Amino acid sequence: MKFLVLFIFIAVPLAEIAVFIKVGEVIGIGATVALVILTAVIGVALLKRQGLAAMAKARDSVDAGDLPVESVIDGVCLLVAGAFLLTPGLITDTAGFLLLVPALRHGFARWAFAKFRESGNMRVWTSGGAPPPGQPGRDGGETVIETDYEEVRQDTGPTESEPGADRPGTTHGRSPWRK
Repeated sequence: MKFLVLFIFIAVPLAEIAVFIKVGEVIGIGATVALVILTAVIGVALLKRQGLAAMAKARDSVDAGDLPVESVIDGVCLLVAGAFLLTPGLITDTAGFLLLVPALRHGFARWAFAKFRESGNMRVWTSGGAPPPGQPGRDGGETVIETDYEEVRQDTGPTESEPGADRPGTTHGRSPWRK
């Protein structure tokens, strides 16, 4: 695995240089540089739009009480796409644009998820959250969440018997931090 990463860090820049030379011979150096800048600008604009959509989808999943797994995977793929698009080069720009296509991104995510699962390097820890609807908790019964609470009233201040009643500077009903 170490050698694969080293190979990628050496091979990708060399391939990018070779593509720059070939494209520069065909369309000229100025047009090649302009093309790289244009792809970065277009890519970042598309990335922003799709990233905001992924965040909204994740928020909707959380609001519905679901885990936003698909949105998180989308977010990771979009993060990788953004890194590719901001890296100068036509090969990395192509890879970044391919990750911006939702069908290709989801296919890649399924493939990567399957590879992680096969490798055995993927682990899932939970913090004892509520089980899915219709399923019992770990002990076979319902999930119970216990808590302590204190009722806070904003319309009145402390009474003579409550702590803080004799403190100077209290606003009795209004927080000193509010304007």
